[in-house]
Amino acid sequence: MNIALGGDHRGHAVLVGLIASLEAEGHTLKVFGSQDGQTVDYPDTAFPVARAVASGDFERGILVCGSGIGSCIAANKIRGVRAALAHDELGAEMARRHHDANILCLAADLMGGRTIERVVEMFLISEFEGGRHARRLDKITAVEDSNLDAVG
Repeated sequence: MNIALGGDHRGHAVLVGLIASLEAEGHTLKVFGSQDGQTVDYPDTAFPVARAVASGDFERGILVCGSGIGSCIAANKIRGVRAALAHDELGAEMARRHHDANILCLAADLMGGRTIERVVEMFLISEFEGGRHARRLDKITAVEDSNLDAVG
């Protein structure tokens, strides 16, 4: 799978581990933003990853920051992105199956390494169910496309 990755300084150690494990699994990766652990603001990595996924150049994205919240908020500002914060396997699975999330946001300060590995694995193997869930996503897309505040 072609995956865009990014993380701020709080997510650096997690990101390094993810790069190694995802490359070992044969995924094609591109890391956006700082790769040296220097201070970087989460929007500065979230926006490039989100744009790369929204453009279709990457199938999925993974963002890592301290809480995962900031990256998730920033990524979701980009049209076509459905970023989800997941702290466990079920959250990652539902993000994909019910919401067709295309970016996974992780909390480096709140999750252990083994949990992160399982959450990422579930996010990558789970598929969107479509059906009634597609109808709901169509409503979100309609708001994005029309810049309306609500769907009536």
